[in-house]
Amino acid sequence: MSLVERALLGPGPSNAYPEATAALAAPLLGHLDPEFLRVLDETCDRLRRVWGTENARTLPLSGTGSIGMEAAFANFARPGDVVVVGVNGLFGERMVDVASRYGADVVRVDHDWGQPVDVQRVLDAHPEPSLVAAVHAETSTGVRSDVKALAHAVHARDQRALVVADCVTSLGGIEVEIDAWDVDVAYSGTQKCLGVAPGLSPFTVSERAWDRRVQRPPTWYLDLNLIGAYVDGSSGGRTYHHTAPVAMIASLHAALGRILEEGLEAVHERHRAAGQRLHEGLAELGLELFAAEGHRLPELTTVRVPEGVDSAKVRQVLLTEYGIEIGAGVGAFASSVWRIGLMGHNARPDRVEMVLGALRRVLAGA
Repeated sequence: MSLVERALLGPGPSNAYPEATAALAAPLLGHLDPEFLRVLDETCDRLRRVWGTENARTLPLSGTGSIGMEAAFANFARPGDVVVVGVNGLFGERMVDVASRYGADVVRVDHDWGQPVDVQRVLDAHPEPSLVAAVHAETSTGVRSDVKALAHAVHARDQRALVVADCVTSLGGIEVEIDAWDVDVAYSGTQKCLGVAPGLSPFTVSERAWDRRVQRPPTWYLDLNLIGAYVDGSSGGRTYHHTAPVAMIASLHAALGRILEEGLEAVHERHRAAGQRLHEGLAELGLELFAAEGHRLPELTTVRVPEGVDSAKVRQVLLTEYGIEIGAGVGAFASSVWRIGLMGHNARPDRVEMVLGALRRVLAGA
């Protein structure tokens, strides 16, 4: 395979932070090596800071963000449990699919794509759900939903209900405060705003959720009881579960260090500024944004393809002639929406001007 460098400005993966890439080239350590276990423990501590939580069970799961979704429902949804899911895009739909595969009685609350999840409609969907789930930053539409308001509303009515949040496209890019928001279970992915290659799913669980966990989930690989016995060394011992992806964890460790050194607020502001400039630049090109105003993500922008323009051809020219990858839309919007990501290392003014300049030239000839 030829080594072609791309500007990965689609919905993910994004270009990794240089520190994360460099860490992948470090000599490998064994997954039970004391030095690796020190790195693992420090990675979990750094994840707590980025998640905004004191949750003891905060760890990187082996697999992409989708493994986090799977683990959430495998460990906290029992057959017959009522699971209410706010659906406003592809990943809300996936939550419905995954929860149903574990035997849950799923109540889906559908919204128009491009709109945020409506907290009151989700509350009204069922009086006593076991779980309420929603996507914080919907990757398919570029929309941010108010997970804080949802979690507070759910727990104000029923402290026993658990709130599950998909933060795959939000963690490391915009504010996420698990403890302050009272979210019980949340998962993310490394390949977006955290600026690491795909392969890990940062995961966190509240004490309330842990007390409600499934004691013997139907999936051995994602059994948090077993994984926790390896990751948590506070009791003085580790029980082998599976071979940890040591290079990926070292890479995540380095990226989290880089983020925390810059400062979370500064990182969020960098994403905000880059997203705002992109939104302004797209408007200057005469393009219309897709996501609802006031709920648009700075790190992932959805824009309508102009009438008469071949969406796929524009993306192909951007890729082959300019080395820039942007994403197509999803589902019914596959050919009518583009998705442009400015995540992690790509949340920079030069990346904004690069994609705007290339789009200007390509659209002029389209």
